[in-house]
Amino acid sequence: MSLKVLGAIAVALVVGGALMISAPRSAQALPAYAAETGKACGACHQNPAGGGPRNALGEAFAANGHKLPAKK
Repeated sequence: MSLKVLGAIAVALVVGGALMISAPRSAQALPAYAAETGKACGACHQNPAGGGPRNALGEAFAANGHKLPAKK
């Protein structure tokens, strides 16, 4: 193989690897948060079973560093 072909392969591998590392991943609900807070997963999610989009409490929980916001 010529140096041009090897160089093109190396560049493709580096670019492909960089894209794989930087690609966004979907967020995953963590049952550990429910165990830590003592609340059901549905307390922070629109779905009562948990997972999926967050409700207002879930958004506040995420914005507060995954700690329950202080009661007002």
